[in-house]
Amino acid sequence: MIQPLAYIHPQAKIADNVVIEPFVTIDKDVVIGEGTWIGPNVSIMNGARIGKNCRIFPGAVISGIPQDLKFAGEETTVEIGDNTTIRECVTINRGTKDRWKTVVGNNCLIMAYCHVGHDCIIGNNCIFSNNTTLAGHVTIDDYVVLAGMVAIHQFCHVGSHAFVTGGSLVRKDVPPYVKAAREPLSYVGINSVGLRRRGYSSEQINEIQDIYRTIFVRKHNFTKALDIIEAEYQPTEIRDEILDFIRNSNRGIMKGFGNQ
Repeated sequence: MIQPLAYIHPQAKIADNVVIEPFVTIDKDVVIGEGTWIGPNVSIMNGARIGKNCRIFPGAVISGIPQDLKFAGEETTVEIGDNTTIRECVTINRGTKDRWKTVVGNNCLIMAYCHVGHDCIIGNNCIFSNNTTLAGHVTIDDYVVLAGMVAIHQFCHVGSHAFVTGGSLVRKDVPPYVKAAREPLSYVGINSVGLRRRGYSSEQINEIQDIYRTIFVRKHNFTKALDIIEAEYQPTEIRDEILDFIRNSNRGIMKGFGNQ
């Protein structure tokens, strides 16, 4: 299932039922899992580790060297999970000695012309719409949706189940479960539609909404808001995830719209 016009380095490790279309280039230090389809004119460079049943569309470049002047040729990787789709002309750079790898999880959809910079860690079930760009060292948790032309500053962290609207510039961390929009990027509510689709109950959604009202709407500073939440809300996995995310944020989190 390898077309004769493709170039495959003899030491690349390719599962038996991988389909490789014409004009594909696959370098030496590459592993590709079973059931994956590699479309025409794809370049898969040293350090790529691609899982099962992935689909990589024409023009994508996987595991190119980092666009980082500090990179000194160290052996690093790009790790792509199972059942992930990478559309046309996506670029995913491998890691540097900071994290040694760039990771894209399982069941992700990365649409055409997106860029994933070096040392990014992307969770499972994420969707990046066209032209979304991640600088280096970005962390994206599970079930995040980034609409078209979102640009994320290096070292930012986007929490699970967050939704960022199209054309947004992400300069601060985005907590889990929220919708983020406007310029500068701000809290505009919780991602209730996405949460319902993923099986969250009305009680859980109401809990998330009440917590973020305390953080973003009631005009407390973040320290005071987190103390109130810890004192007034029973410990739950959701509550603790939100508290931990905000307290561990290195760049600081985005503000509520009225606090800009």
